[in-house]
Parts: sequence; C-alpha cells; structure tokens
Amino acid sequence: MLLEICVDDISGLKAAIAGGGDRIELCSALSVGGLTPSAGLIEVAAGMSVPSYAMIRPRAGSFIYSADELDVMKRDIDMARDAGLPGVVFGASLPDGRLDFDALAALTAHAGTLGKTLHRAFDLVPDIDEAVEMAVSLGFERILTSGGAKTSAEGVATLEQVIAIAAGRISIMPGAGVTLATIGQLWPRLPIREVHSSGAVAATETDERLLALGFSAPSARRTDVATVKALKAYFA
Repeated sequence: MLLEICVDDISGLKAAIAGGGDRIELCSALSVGGLTPSAGLIEVAAGMSVPSYAMIRPRAGSFIYSADELDVMKRDIDMARDAGLPGVVFGASLPDGRLDFDALAALTAHAGTLGKTLHRAFDLVPDIDEAVEMAVSLGFERILTSGGAKTSAEGVATLEQVIAIAAGRISIMPGAGVTLATIGQLWPRLPIREVHSSGAVAATETDERLLALGFSAPSARRTDVATVKALKAYFA
C-alpha cells in the first residue's frame, strides 16, 4: 500500500518523510483544501528522497477557472517541472459540476510526461461513469476522491462503484478524513493500492496578537511523525 501524505509547510514535509510516507502531495493552505505551494517549498521538496506531486490550484473556492487562471496554472506546472518534481495534482469543473474536459485537456497536455493526479473536483461530478472515462482518456494516473462525501469512510459505497468502473485502468486513491480511526472502514474492504491522508494531529499553538491584527489563525492540525508511522504500519 502506497501512503500519500498531504503537507503545506516544511515541517510537515519533513515529518511525512520521517514517518515513512511514500509520496507527498505538496500544497499550501490545507485549511482551504490545498493551494499551489511556494517556489521555495517546491525546490526543497524536489531535493528530498520521497517524490512530491505539487498541487496546482491558484485560489480557494470553486474549480471553475478563467483563461487567465488556466494560464497561471500552466506556469505553476512549469515551475514544478523545472524544479524537478515528478508530478502535479489538479482538477477543473464546469458550473454544473461536470469535469471541464477542455480545461483538463489543456492542462494535461501542458504537463506532458509529468505524473498527473485528478483531485477532488471529481467529488462534485453528477455522473461518475462519465468522469472516470474522461480521467482515463486524459491520461491521469489516479483519481483522488472521497466518493463524493465529506470523508472517505462516509463515501465508501460510492468508492466501491468508482473502483468497479475504473476496472484497473486508473488508480482510485481514497482521501479525506483518512485516519487511524477510519482506515479500517476502507481497507481491506476496498481493493486499493494507495491511500491519501494528512497524517495529522491537533495543533495547540495560538497567537492572539496575530488574530488581533487580522491575520489568520494558525492551522488547527500538523503532520505528525508517529501518526504517519502508525498509518504505514497498519498496512504491513
């Protein structure tokens, strides 16, 4: 079982690797579902022993992108490639929730030989069959999905359907709310080869001065070496 850990800072990156994570989803701002990481974090990750896939998401909110935003995403893909990362993570939607084939075709073509993960924009689709076929035709390696639910454990029945539709043509990677308490609801029930988790525990740091000045509160969670190790050991 390949264990992917999502991180959004250098301490999380190092904790995920120390805990035995097999692949990193490299982000910023996990509090809003993950945005494109900084150039500096990308360069550091590229020098690590564990492969990192960079999130390509230019802003929080919907996955409906303008032509200008798609241009930014292409530039961010170039940044990840130039730094030496092996892959990228992205998605794009139409207003009705269907995957935006034209946008995804442009992004996958621009990514070229980089590895490609379709992110949880997939969880908005009204037609799972259509979305899986589109992901396969576009050359994605995997789909990161919670089965359309808030957590993978809640979406496990839909995840079974997605895996059946994929029929081994593309990897289906459960993600969202995957913890030591919930992993038993996914595996071995699901015939999966990889799983996505934050490997995080609650963080306690607060700084009232920052809040008073209008800055965001610190993240409520942090990647934890022991938690990542325990998740990895679960599949041993």
